[in-house]
Amino acid sequence: MASIFVTGRSAQAIPIWFVTAATYPGVRERLRAPARAFADAAGFEPKAGQFLLLPGEAGVGGVLFALEPDDAAKDVFLPGRLAQLLPEGVYRFANDPHDARLAALAFALGSYRFARYRKADGRAVELDLPQSLDGEELTRIVEAVTLARDLINTPANDMGPAQLEEAARALATRHGADVRVILGDDLLTENFPLVHVVGRASATAPRLIELIWGEAGDPRVSLVGKGVCFDSGGLDIKPESAMQLMKKDMGGAATVLALAQMIMDRGLKLRLQVLVPAVENAISGAAFRPRDVYRARNGLTVEIGNTDAEGRLVLADALARADETAPELLIDMGTLTGAARVALGPDLPPFYTQDDALAAALAGHAAAENDPLWRLPLWQPYNAMLDSKVADLNNVAANSFAGSILCALFLERFVTTAKAWLHLDIFAWTPTAKPGRPEGGECQAARAVYALLAERYG
Repeated sequence: MASIFVTGRSAQAIPIWFVTAATYPGVRERLRAPARAFADAAGFEPKAGQFLLLPGEAGVGGVLFALEPDDAAKDVFLPGRLAQLLPEGVYRFANDPHDARLAALAFALGSYRFARYRKADGRAVELDLPQSLDGEELTRIVEAVTLARDLINTPANDMGPAQLEEAARALATRHGADVRVILGDDLLTENFPLVHVVGRASATAPRLIELIWGEAGDPRVSLVGKGVCFDSGGLDIKPESAMQLMKKDMGGAATVLALAQMIMDRGLKLRLQVLVPAVENAISGAAFRPRDVYRARNGLTVEIGNTDAEGRLVLADALARADETAPELLIDMGTLTGAARVALGPDLPPFYTQDDALAAALAGHAAAENDPLWRLPLWQPYNAMLDSKVADLNNVAANSFAGSILCALFLERFVTTAKAWLHLDIFAWTPTAKPGRPEGGECQAARAVYALLAERYG
């Protein structure tokens, strides 16, 4: 997606006036008489989300857009609606919305359209940024979110493990990172048995993608993203309704690649490792079975209680690999449990960590970036639910309780040396369009985590 931001064109840019019920009378008096008369004749009311195009001497002369009252629970992304409402042109903020930086970001994110398979709306709507805003930083974030959305929205026939590898290689080439890929049966030789077993039934070989960037002496940060490019559920096959969105089951991988792009483009002072286990959970004679037992990379034996809990298996091997380098911070993301959606819905991913300071910092950045996250507990007594009679642990519990917490507890078994670990159970999808968030693939949590890393390593 071409950048929606421009600078130095304010003289020709169409003003956008942000108003509330309290501020509209003052803004109305600042309008030219014909525009003021037009707004009155049109019966404009400053109710949140309402907008009006005002006439000018040669077309649109201005825009009125209503925000929530200052004392309300504000949606700072509400200006994201504008990119789909406005006719082609260059616009500027004539006065301040509730948060100019997030309003500009939402404006750009709201213009996103997935156009790989059909022609998109060709309207060129651009925003002349206020001088107070960092256009380079905003563009960096928008480009990364666009990358993640494009990867998630692409169907599995064009976004399998091989294509996910291509995306990682393209990102590495752009930023001078090193890439290593362990493919097919080499996963067994290199001791990634869980990645191999989950992906071996597919016609496309499973693989572990590893990207390394940064100076060797800088603090180590490892990102691990679930790259299940399609999840049939395996032999515990999903029903049709549950399989409809399984092209997005590589949303964790897409999100960590987007986060890595932000990190590398910003040049943060850290040694970055990105690990993506890229597989398809398919069904064939080679598929793994319920009650099979496999030994993970770190030596733990895992009984398969359900083949549809495959994401935690591939993440387990990748987490064990990342943990071997004793990173300062180890972060994993994946579209892992329906339980997280039942508990918190599609827009509010849970996160888990034992580090209270890390949790508080992340929660603060999530609020500041309008990238919502909610901490859930790593409730240790629930570990007993993962007990197995024949192995060190089962990949699921025998009941349906606390599914997201149990997944996090399972993954915690594979992290022992990292100084801090953060697990995010994301949805990676917007089911109903919202301001700044079109329906479809979504880059959840990456902006909040990026802000945290920029604060630490900028």
